[in-house]
Amino acid sequence: MKKYIRVVGAVIVNEKDEILCAQRPEGKNLALMWEFPGGKIEEGEAPSEALERELMEEMECKIEVGERITTTVHEYDFGTVELTTYYAKQLSGEIQLLEHIDMKWLARQDIESLDWAPADIPAIELIKNGSPAK
Repeated sequence: MKKYIRVVGAVIVNEKDEILCAQRPEGKNLALMWEFPGGKIEEGEAPSEALERELMEEMECKIEVGERITTTVHEYDFGTVELTTYYAKQLSGEIQLLEHIDMKWLARQDIESLDWAPADIPAIELIKNGSPAK
């Protein structure tokens, strides 16, 4: 049986209504694909707590977790990933790329131009056509 991995992703929106996109490093699963930053939910941890912790660990960025966008399940060769994405606002910290090799701020209508990890694609459709984050 494949491993079932519960993860969260932050759709960080800046003051220009641009979305933060992060590129995965080489040598890891989904190498060089783009994703919303985040990570695994630890045992006993709420999704919003996991997202705040992961953003601090991966980017040294303090965020406020907002509205849930969607939850998708995607089967990869390394396991089944359940990804829940949330809108988020950066509260403090200069974003550091500790886990990613690149990042871009893109307008909603331009985010689908990147090579996204498959589990992120359903959220992209909703974000692209959605209203600005609250």
